[in-house]
Amino acid sequence: MTIHTDRLAALRAHLSTLDLTGFVVPLTDEHMSEYVGAYARRLEWLTGFVGSAGNAVVLRDVAAMFTDGRYTLQVREQVDAADWQFVQVPDTAIHEWLADHATAGDRIGYDPWLATTGWVAATQAALTATGASLVAVDANPIDALWADRPAPSPAPMIAQHDALAGRSSAEKRAVIGEWLTGRRADAVVLSALDSVAWTFNIRGTDVAHTPVGLGYAIVHADGTAELFAAPGKIGKGVRRHLGNAVTVRAMEEFAPALGRFAGRRVAADPDRAVAAIHAALAAGGATIVAERDPTILAKALKNPAEIAGHRAAQARDGVAMVRFLKWFEETAPSGTLTELSASDRLAAFREETGLLLDLSFDTISATGAHAASPHYKATVDSDAAIRPGQLYLIDSGGQYRDGTTDITRVMPVGTVTPEMRDRFTRVLKGHIAIDSAVFPDGTLGGHIDGFARRPLWEAGLDYAHGTGHGIGSYLSVHEGPQRIGAPDYPGGGPLEPLRAGMMLSNEPGYYKAGEYGIRIENLVLVIDRAIAGADRAMLGFETLTFVPIERSLIVADLLTDTERAWVDGYHAKVAALLAPLLDIETAAWVAAKCAPLG
Repeated sequence: MTIHTDRLAALRAHLSTLDLTGFVVPLTDEHMSEYVGAYARRLEWLTGFVGSAGNAVVLRDVAAMFTDGRYTLQVREQVDAADWQFVQVPDTAIHEWLADHATAGDRIGYDPWLATTGWVAATQAALTATGASLVAVDANPIDALWADRPAPSPAPMIAQHDALAGRSSAEKRAVIGEWLTGRRADAVVLSALDSVAWTFNIRGTDVAHTPVGLGYAIVHADGTAELFAAPGKIGKGVRRHLGNAVTVRAMEEFAPALGRFAGRRVAADPDRAVAAIHAALAAGGATIVAERDPTILAKALKNPAEIAGHRAAQARDGVAMVRFLKWFEETAPSGTLTELSASDRLAAFREETGLLLDLSFDTISATGAHAASPHYKATVDSDAAIRPGQLYLIDSGGQYRDGTTDITRVMPVGTVTPEMRDRFTRVLKGHIAIDSAVFPDGTLGGHIDGFARRPLWEAGLDYAHGTGHGIGSYLSVHEGPQRIGAPDYPGGGPLEPLRAGMMLSNEPGYYKAGEYGIRIENLVLVIDRAIAGADRAMLGFETLTFVPIERSLIVADLLTDTERAWVDGYHAKVAALLAPLLDIETAAWVAAKCAPLG
């Protein structure tokens, strides 16, 4: 890891020329994205960490990497412990660590285009207590050192047709206008890439696996809007799609435009619009209305066209998955497969659908001990052979114009241990508990998170990630605000009431460090659940993912009669949905995998 040691030293030297004693390096971009374009991967450049969530702090004599429980193992494999401390969040936040390590007179730099106002306030308060200060930089110092830093993607945006979106951009902007009027606001700044994509029914290829284009938007109360993007990204076809009520402007016009709202009220999301946006609005004389981006909840509530598209995408993706699982079961015992060769084969099966546009994230193809790291990513250096006696975990998904998929399955290679089968069955019991849950309208995802954990808790076990995340409609594979999990689990923050129309993952797991990992993931749709004699409106889940769950790993005696009936009923639906879409041999394999437990 010498190259990263050298980069850390170079950053410290450069900071001294800027009269800074430290700097904060987040894994995000100017849009507060989870997954970022190559140009914004400053944390990876500095440290070697390739996970999707993390931050670093560099001081003169100490540096720290902040990651959550999903990356406890991965960060130690990719980042040199001789150079970095490893700090677990949410146990210790950056501002708390700085309060213990910064000294009087320290000047800690940060990029205001990569931080929220809330983070700035908390960090400044912690540093002030120590006599140190937080300093906004005009230019990110890493960019001055990153000689071969890629340029932002110039790829053109494309239109997402109204028939797939279910509502036109004009309709969406009209609703946003009504939202603004209700708050006596004149305009709202949209800076999250998926918010911009959803509002204007446009997509792009600027971020790997997430079909968004780099841009910002300002939507006005009358439904008109300004869309800011680099030249060439919005061609004639997309301009026609946008219509006359949308003015296209160059990206460099965005920051100056924020200064033109003197005396007016402008909404900006404190969690999604970065500190630089808030500062520019304030400097221009605007009154900032700190409200959640109005597209967040609207985007989460899928309309009938989006739901129908997702079901079609799931059936298509299910065909690719069962073709892969059959191939894996037949090929893995030979000992010739590796994590990368297996994930490449799954990608090929998805490509053979003829409709795959991209994967929805980097496939987690993990065997043995690697699967104990929930977000492990195989590389040429880490690529492990898949051996008998191991569990193989494959977490993957596809991006199709009609939907985004995400699924995890676990397969045994040869004979596995009774403990592995016990843990798999407990994870399955938790999965069934979520899928079968019935709960009052307005229930928070955290209220039902324990349903998935109880079978593990009863054996003194648990897992260090949330149980479910929202998912987009040909958009982000991780989409809020809905989720199933406690506030302090990764992806945490305020919990959102579950509402009919939301899509989530259902993915409990179990991970034994150094040995194996298990996760069973389907996607589900929140639906109204009619109950005779009920006093209040109730909700439940409709399963959207239909791929066999490996029967040989299930300890049937650990299941209740109700749970057995769930497994048999689920597998009956899998067989009925997929059989007409499969060749005879694969359909027979699916039928065997979906046979009743007995």
